[in-house]
Amino acid sequence: MQKLTNKEEEIMHILWKLKKAFVKEVQAEITEDQPHYNTLSTIVRNLEEKGFVAHNAFGNTHQYYPIITLEAYSKKYMNTAIDNYFNSSYKNMVSFFAKEEKISAAELREILAMIETPQEEK
Repeated sequence: MQKLTNKEEEIMHILWKLKKAFVKEVQAEITEDQPHYNTLSTIVRNLEEKGFVAHNAFGNTHQYYPIITLEAYSKKYMNTAIDNYFNSSYKNMVSFFAKEEKISAAELREILAMIETPQEEK
């Protein structure tokens, strides 16, 4: 799975939210720095070439839908970020956010409770 550019990631978040959309519908969701329709269409086709989206054809127009889930993408790139920035240590990651005051003691206790509670088999 390839890493996406910031703009590609933004478009994927829109597609994950909408489930399926025409380029015009994706364009309507972009609030800042809205790309030209043709530029956006090219980006979406690139996402298709990278294996992130597929389409259904309706005459000359295409309705795109994600084929990679948000969960799968998040898992892959969170693991990469933890490897690259926190020395493959979740402890280092959590302590970083605690030091930056991005996570509270109450949230840490909730995380600890989740870890200590056995998870049911899916």
